[in-house]
Amino acid sequence: MLWAALAYSSGIVAGTYVWRPALLLVASAAAFLAAGLYFLRRRNWLSATLALGAVFLAGALHIQLRAPASLPDPSIQPFADGQQVELTAHVTREGKFREAGPNELRQTLDLQIEDIVTGNATKLPLHSGVRLGIYDPQPAPSQESPESPTPAMRLFHYGERIRLPVKLKLPRNFHNPGAFDYEGYLSENGIAALASAKSADVQLLPGFSGTRFELWRTRIHSSIVAKVHTLWPPPQAALIDAMLIGEAAFIDRDTRIDFQRSGTYHILVVSGMNVTILAFVVFWTLRRARLSDIPATLLTILFCVAYAFLTEVGAPVWRATLMCSIYLGTRLLYRDRGMLNALGTAALGLLVFDPRQLFTASFQMTFLCVLIVAAIGLPLVERTSHLYRQALAHWDSDDYGPSLPPRTAQFRADLRLIAGRLARFLGQPWSLRLVRGITIVCLATFDLLLVSAVMQMGLALPMAYYFHRATTIGLPANIAVVPSPNFLCPQRCWR
Repeated sequence: MLWAALAYSSGIVAGTYVWRPALLLVASAAAFLAAGLYFLRRRNWLSATLALGAVFLAGALHIQLRAPASLPDPSIQPFADGQQVELTAHVTREGKFREAGPNELRQTLDLQIEDIVTGNATKLPLHSGVRLGIYDPQPAPSQESPESPTPAMRLFHYGERIRLPVKLKLPRNFHNPGAFDYEGYLSENGIAALASAKSADVQLLPGFSGTRFELWRTRIHSSIVAKVHTLWPPPQAALIDAMLIGEAAFIDRDTRIDFQRSGTYHILVVSGMNVTILAFVVFWTLRRARLSDIPATLLTILFCVAYAFLTEVGAPVWRATLMCSIYLGTRLLYRDRGMLNALGTAALGLLVFDPRQLFTASFQMTFLCVLIVAAIGLPLVERTSHLYRQALAHWDSDDYGPSLPPRTAQFRADLRLIAGRLARFLGQPWSLRLVRGITIVCLATFDLLLVSAVMQMGLALPMAYYFHRATTIGLPANIAVVPSPNFLCPQRCWR
């Protein structure tokens, strides 16, 4: 499946930059398939190569027939000229309070315009997306009540309809080399213009506009964020929001910069690690509750899908959920673990759904990271520390050593010799446990160092290309930080 995904990806790249008639691609793919079937029982390697050629042509055909990416409605652009207009819109992304200054609150939310009234009282129906910033003065806390005052601004929720006067402006990018593509980011989220207003000018209208399912999802998401902020102080709550539910709105700029410079910002992004922790905890708990394999697997997949729905991260968490579901599903078919097969299947499925994902940094970094671990990190571990881990099996048996390879058997004999010397002071049982425990910790530390080093080297060039940074402190920082979510996330979920 990995080879099929690579062939399909190569076809997408070729179809993007080298156009060919669709009929020619279809005829060529049919010819490749026919030739592959002919050589199926004669030369397997040639048949597999021809099949990959057909997959390559399918990828090129798909990207050429695929409709261009849907762009935000550009009909709002003539009104983004600095003149005041009146909008009637509904909320598509709930607002969140932030401090805009020492005595000012800001609320940012996304709107879907229903109609617009121009300066000459002309009412026009529009359906563009707008990102709105609402500002409100906040009185400074007095000495008698130093705690933060209750915000006077109303928090707007999904589906609510509002009317307000605004001045629209178009988003723009800074033209510095390697600057963030803010226009592209907003375009992917359906935002065509920016606006700001005072809270006193916003009028709440009756009615609801939206879907009940999205309303249910946003309410649960907001309730989780509110619960986190009642349990922890604001600085810690902001980090837990990002790690647990993907809500990064409350992280201040200095904290972001610190995590970026240390190369550990990925901890604050909901991704495959969070899905893996959730799947492990749920599956382990269900199996300990004596649930059979099939119901435990199905419930674990259901929990992962529900978690992906509650987060607002988008594609990264869904990719991780898909890979986790493939892995858990194949276990029910009594198949051995194959990370490369799971990786290839997930990549191929996502590219068939939307081939344009191949050119996004998120897709490339996600699958490159897993590929480095599966294709380089794990084979290195199997050829190094895994051999010595075999020496710790059946630790109390004296007859197990001769069945091991010579180097592993020698390592086991050396460890048992050390344990024998320590037995004079600790006794035989405790000396064996101590030596085995210290060895396991050392091997686990070696595995963590090895995989982290391989990932840092493999991701250095993509990080420099996309994010213009390559941190030298990333290796020791990740060794200290990465294991912590494996213990903290389940505790936070339980709390």
